[in-house]
Amino acid sequence: MTATAQDHEFLTRVLALAQRSRDEGHHPFAAMVVAANGTVIAEAMNASSSDRTAHAEMNALRMASQRHSPEQLATATLYANAEPCAMCAGGTYWSGVGRVVYAMSEASLLALTGSDPENPTLSLPCREVFARGQRPTEVIGPMREDEARLAHAGFWHK
Repeated sequence: MTATAQDHEFLTRVLALAQRSRDEGHHPFAAMVVAANGTVIAEAMNASSSDRTAHAEMNALRMASQRHSPEQLATATLYANAEPCAMCAGGTYWSGVGRVVYAMSEASLLALTGSDPENPTLSLPCREVFARGQRPTEVIGPMREDEARLAHAGFWHK
């Protein structure tokens, strides 16, 4: 499937939120969960400096899951500035969100972060995690990787 105009709109918003996360002293990651009708039902920045499991995607998924039914989440989309890691892909699957759109691949992120202990990247694409599930999760990405890299420029290996 190809990206829609709405996908580009929400990726623009999530890329700006990732920059804000960095500007506020957090890792440069952000995520949004958007209902099928285009309503943002949750958005979050990374908070892993205090809780290593508080990735932006997990934070947004928790908020969305607390407020919305499984039926609503099944037609929702998770937008992220970077490909969901294995933990976040698992969280997406268990939340029931049916679609993921991301900007930068895990491989591109690894090229930026290298061996930085702040981001010990798992080389496990989200598509592989979703492929092991019992229900389909649509994935679109990577797209707009050059823009996604901007929030990370000079951040890693300080």
